[in-house]
Amino acid sequence: MTCPSARIIVFCTLTVFLRQLRGVGAEATELTSDNYDSLASSHSLVFINFYAEWCRFSQMLMPIWNQVADQLKQEYPEGVVIGKVNCEMQGPLAQQFSVTKYPTMKLVRNSRIARKEYRGQRSVEALTSFVRQQMADPVQKFESLFDLKSKATKRSVIGYFQDESSNEYSTFKALAGELRDHCQFFAGFGTVGDSERQDGHDTIIYRDPLSEELSYTGDTTDLESLRQWGLSSCIPLVREITFENAEELTEEGLPFLLLFHAADDTNSPRIFKEKVEQEIRHEKDSVNFLVADGHKFAHPLGHLGKSSRDLPVLAIDSFRHMYLFPKFDDIHQPGRLQKFISDLKSGKLHREFHHGPDPVRFNPCI
Repeated sequence: MTCPSARIIVFCTLTVFLRQLRGVGAEATELTSDNYDSLASSHSLVFINFYAEWCRFSQMLMPIWNQVADQLKQEYPEGVVIGKVNCEMQGPLAQQFSVTKYPTMKLVRNSRIARKEYRGQRSVEALTSFVRQQMADPVQKFESLFDLKSKATKRSVIGYFQDESSNEYSTFKALAGELRDHCQFFAGFGTVGDSERQDGHDTIIYRDPLSEELSYTGDTTDLESLRQWGLSSCIPLVREITFENAEELTEEGLPFLLLFHAADDTNSPRIFKEKVEQEIRHEKDSVNFLVADGHKFAHPLGHLGKSSRDLPVLAIDSFRHMYLFPKFDDIHQPGRLQKFISDLKSGKLHREFHHGPDPVRFNPCI
């Protein structure tokens, strides 16, 4: 006959096994419209699984996701939230992140949504490794200008600081965490950068092997001002899509607002860039603004029922469908570009793609 203590051991072992199997240790934090903002603002990193309960792939990921949450909560009890969003119950929150498929995994750093969604392996090992990489120091230190020259071979943001414990460096490091996927970040301290500090003040520059060096002229403790400078330097607001970078841009997980133009047409890209800057710059975290050579990208033009004779052509590619902007000249109508993007987010473009234009409701004046 089994003694009580042995039965307890067997029961506890079985319970632990079942909890691990179901992923119900320290479960991922359920995020809602009510708690998201406070959690995002109080943690340096929030990693979110957007799921639907009916989706088989969401069901397969959930126990893994809960195990990741359990493991990382022990490693990062303060700075990291492993969250999940039930997209059927939290539609507005899912819409805020431009979620169109399940499951979708996205990262938030310092309350800012990362441009690239997670597309790696869906294992506990891969997911925890990814978070550890994101929590690693994003700034490389250099001991001499010669050392810096050998390291800064790509697009780089370089800071020359007097003191590593300063507010200026803390702000620089926060920016590096947000833009680590787009630029390299380097910092030198004390006498290392004496010759580079302007009038003895801490200095931050952007260096690209293919363009001129740019200096940041704002307040080095103002994160929002530094962020805007960093974004415009590391990530141009309107980029060109080519066959070489198309996959990388797709991996950012954001729909494309895409202008197809003729190779010798410089006017329509200029107008497009001006309108994006003036009217919809604030949408840059939810949409990628792109231009493309319409002759090289004739195939997607064909999906729109257009050819090179119709250029310039403006469209949205949601990765599910392509939606045509009626006429390029309509870009001059105030608010027209914003409405096009808003119709994508609300689902109107998708609905009308399948069912035709929404019926117009007439309310007679009484």
